Amino acid sequence: MNNIGVIFDLDGVIVDTAKYHFLAWKNLADELGFEFTETHNELLKGVSRVRSLEILLGIGNVTISEEKKQKYLVSKNKDYLDYITKMGPEEILPGAEKLLNTLDDLGIKYVLGSASKNAPLILKQVNLLHRFLGIVDGNSVSKAKPDPEVFLIGAKKLNLPPEKCIVFEDAIAGIEAANKANMISIGVGDKKTLNKANYNFNNLTEIPEHFFEKFLSENNKIK
Repeated sequence: MNNIGVIFDLDGVIVDTAKYHFLAWKNLADELGFEFTETHNELLKGVSRVRSLEILLGIGNVTISEEKKQKYLVSKNKDYLDYITKMGPEEILPGAEKLLNTLDDLGIKYVLGSASKNAPLILKQVNLLHRFLGIVDGNSVSKAKPDPEVFLIGAKKLNLPPEKCIVFEDAIAGIEAANKANMISIGVGDKKTLNKANYNFNNLTEIPEHFFEKFLSENNKIK
């Protein structure tokens, strides 16, 4: 067994479901009577559904009852599910499958660590579910990123200490969570936005050919 493991975020790393979250949240904002932009949507990346609704309501300066909040959470998720159940393998982001193949060739195990409660469904839709050793999603954790809980559970699924784990993330909250967990953090996306990551790539196609070998060869220790 190799001495390192990888934990992947889902949205924005393996597939781009942010666009579907945006459309679903925008539908809700339209219903509530205020504008919700793609810039606003950046604030919701890597954030739990409940917290996302709170942010959305703050943007619109809208106050509603707890009962209505629950109703809107259900309706937003229904909209989102309508979108993602139409997804297929063509929506896997560039470089993702090649990266998984590389990890398989090197014998490096990997799991998913996502805030999404729909992660298993999404992976099934794009025909990647069977490739992951385990899934830690919004149904498995009590604390959302930037709390490191999701990644610490992922490390347990990999049967590795946190410092032997490498995390791929596209959100500030996710990078912060990985760093708090004492894991190697890799930011996928804008370097200025994800400047707290240990490594940065615009997308998964930029990962150097022998990127993981150096971790495997450093005396069984990620520094």
